[in-house]
Amino acid sequence: MKIQESAENYLETILVLKKKNGVVRSIDIANDLGVSKPSVSVAMKNLRNGEYIEMDKEGYITLLDKGREIAEKIYERHTFLTDWLTSIGVDPTVAAEDTLLNLVLTVIWFISGIRD
Repeated sequence: MKIQESAENYLETILVLKKKNGVVRSIDIANDLGVSKPSVSVAMKNLRNGEYIEMDKEGYITLLDKGREIAEKIYERHTFLTDWLTSIGVDPTVAAEDTLLNLVLTVIWFISGIRD
């Protein structure tokens, strides 16, 4: 079940926004990720076509089982890494930054020789 990293980021963002706000629309995703609304629209179309999400007539986005599985996996990984980095003394704000998390993931993948 391989998908692009950007798609994983969108799915995780949908999960987090749903937990935080109760509902998710494209504009919420654009604001959270700092990307344009057209970029989100293209990504949502691709995720709908891949059956990762569904969007109702009002524009509310819901993760389907396949999308939720990926989103939860990515969220769990980010949460684990953020907690671990914080436990070794990294400032929590810095530890939560995607750049640092991606660096740690890259090192782990390099050492293990795999990328799930």
